[in-house]
Amino acid sequence: MRIREITPSDAEHFSKLTQQIENTSEYMLWEAGERQVNPDQQRKMIDRISSDENSTIFVAEEESQLIGFLMAIGGNARRNKHSVYIVIGILEGCRGKGVGSKLFEELEKWAFIHKIHRLELSVVVRNKAGLSLYKKMGFEIEGTKRDSLLINGEYVDEYYMSKLLKV
Repeated sequence: MRIREITPSDAEHFSKLTQQIENTSEYMLWEAGERQVNPDQQRKMIDRISSDENSTIFVAEEESQLIGFLMAIGGNARRNKHSVYIVIGILEGCRGKGVGSKLFEELEKWAFIHKIHRLELSVVVRNKAGLSLYKKMGFEIEGTKRDSLLINGEYVDEYYMSKLLKV
């Protein structure tokens, strides 16, 4: 498995990956089929994120196929440029095999170089696999976002989690 930063030439594969993950995950923000992601939109997003000094997207690749991603979106004000918000997604058949850990390890190397001090994310409280990964990677729960999402007609809470890095 190879972890690398995304390039604009990945737009089509990244578009498909995003849709596959959203179609098979119960905890992503977007529900299956809720939005159409096309390569042109993805290419523009990749270009925009690549031009930000404090934002990036890492992809996990196996046998020339994208199997997961980790997006780190940096703050855009002087007061929060040291902080990134994380979104991670991994193909269903590849979950629980170390992909997430490797994506986070690469993120931390990048964060050190880019003087990022704070990593943050939110996770549905029922997402045991996600919670386990984030805790294993050193994230701590900061608080609860009550009734944050509506999933299958039921309001669910999310934990707000963070990890502070030494820069």
